Amino acid sequence: MSTIVNIPFDLLQPILIHLPDRRHLSAATLVSRAFNHAATPLLYRRLDSRVKRNILHHPSATLLKRPELAQYVWHVTETGAVQNLRQVIPQITEDIVGALRLCTNLTSATWVDDTATPEANFLPILDVLMTLPLRELTIRTQYDPGERVWARLNTIQGIRRLSVWSLEWGPPRVLQGWAHLLSSSLTHLELGRCAGVPATILVSVFMKLPLLQELCLKGAPSAAIPAIIACLPNLIALDTEYLGSGNYRTPLTPKLWTWMRILLPHQQTLKSFTLNAFAVHGQITIPRPFIVNLTDRHGKSLQDFAVGLAQLTLETVSYMCSTCPQLSTLECSVASPDVDSIAKAIEAGYNLQTLTLHVSWIPDGSVDLPPRFEKHLGPRAMYADFSHLSSEGKATRFTEEHARALMFQTRLRSIGIGDQSYTGRWVHRECSAEVGKEENVVLEVVGDPFV
Repeated sequence: MSTIVNIPFDLLQPILIHLPDRRHLSAATLVSRAFNHAATPLLYRRLDSRVKRNILHHPSATLLKRPELAQYVWHVTETGAVQNLRQVIPQITEDIVGALRLCTNLTSATWVDDTATPEANFLPILDVLMTLPLRELTIRTQYDPGERVWARLNTIQGIRRLSVWSLEWGPPRVLQGWAHLLSSSLTHLELGRCAGVPATILVSVFMKLPLLQELCLKGAPSAAIPAIIACLPNLIALDTEYLGSGNYRTPLTPKLWTWMRILLPHQQTLKSFTLNAFAVHGQITIPRPFIVNLTDRHGKSLQDFAVGLAQLTLETVSYMCSTCPQLSTLECSVASPDVDSIAKAIEAGYNLQTLTLHVSWIPDGSVDLPPRFEKHLGPRAMYADFSHLSSEGKATRFTEEHARALMFQTRLRSIGIGDQSYTGRWVHRECSAEVGKEENVVLEVVGDPFV
């Protein structure tokens, strides 16, 4: 019989990589010599520095004492807050730079700095990063890193993933002077501050980045987004915001829905749609014509639809479930008199696995699906009748029994209705019998313990 101590070495790392905490990996290194050889590279793969309660937590001391461990480091996170300890640890910068030079296999780096001197803090780190085989770089600062930093950055080639977020001061950085060096490598890009940059400059930059597959763009004029997308033939994911006619977030208007349709010119290509609508704008109802257009053009490919607190009618939910056969995730707000009406609305969602609904329970009546939707529902039987689970005169509450009934008859395995959420899975259990033992499969439904 195989035990944990004689697992083949080739299988140890694929198993240990799923440990969720560094403390667990650290404990694994103490199990045996084989476990130590398998867990140590994973333990040092990602190293972070931080200052907590004026105490420095930094891996440089370990790497300088045991330089052979540096070969395992793939990603580092450095922070400008460490530099505030120079008076206590005068050699801190030299130690960090020295340890970083040892990480010859480093491919990813993150710099986080909320101090007022990001340029002086980052320059020594950047000088070392430029000598390493860097493929991913993230810069998150409160203030602009400065001209000297950008002069060096604009000479780096081979970056595949780049994220730049500088919240205040200094001009917006949108890769002018750097894009041409990244044209043959950059596939993922985040630009967190584009406000005030003319659309012509943005378009000229993105024309040099044809390999982009994922783009996060904040502050860019909404009118420029369609032109930017036209420059990116390989783009598969876009995260941007609707700013109306200016550079500031405005309440959602009918123009938003037209703008989003323009962003999706190719039919049956959209797999995931997410709308983050801020509550400050009040309750938002997504117009039915937008849903009809979306499902007509992308119903066969759409798998995930998440609009947060934006509201759909149960009729529209039913329509989406019946016209999007691949739909597996649905999140929105609805108004419903009872759980039975919700069950009826999602009846046609044969592949629905995750359902999250922010529900406003209406006191009386029911929501009848119009005849025009009945053709989509087919002969499938209605879910279990939940009326016996509701108490007259009391607010409707989604219970474990509701969740279990839904999961039994569908592929749903994660359900959140109002403030109640449940997950389910089929598990094997052995049950004792008078003659021997038999194994059976049961549906295990677990509620959120934090609710």
